Amino acid sequence: MLKSLDLKKVVTIVATLNLSYFFVEFYMAKNIESVSLFADSIDFLEDASVNILILLAMGWSIKQRARVGYFLAFTLLIPGIAVLFSAWHKFFNPSAPEALKLGLTGLGALAVNLFCALLLAKFRKLNESLTKAAYLSARNDAFANVAIICAGAATTLWVSGWPDLLVGIGILILNLDSATEVLEAAHREKKSAQ
Repeated sequence: MLKSLDLKKVVTIVATLNLSYFFVEFYMAKNIESVSLFADSIDFLEDASVNILILLAMGWSIKQRARVGYFLAFTLLIPGIAVLFSAWHKFFNPSAPEALKLGLTGLGALAVNLFCALLLAKFRKLNESLTKAAYLSARNDAFANVAIICAGAATTLWVSGWPDLLVGIGILILNLDSATEVLEAAHREKKSAQ
């Protein structure tokens, strides 16, 4: 059944799932004061936006898609900026979030992102920056979610805000890597349009 889904349907499903889990994770991040969940919730919102832009740009020319690709490369940095502000505050007040809620919320996010990555996997080889952005976001988010689960486990053993803070900074680094890859794909599209 998954193989029969076309890109438009897949992107619609992925956008809906990302937007839905943004609300769940943002609520939990505020509830337990978690930097990593806050960063990841913003990333879910950004992923929903990326996929909505992909839907809008599907009928556009290669040149227009390359422009959107450049824009998306910069939007991948938005969660990183939010992490920096949140991490700065947490650095001076490293209170520990509730470990069980942190881990369970991260597990739910992992399930959503693995499903999205599975849906997008058959489109990952496309050279278009838009589809590459969607796949990279889902893939990187799954790695980030495993780290959030580990931060929850570490916080159970060592009641501290540091595991959560370090994972939040790790999410920032993942987003920087994704932004670079999408920027390269957009540059290739621009060159092929000339």
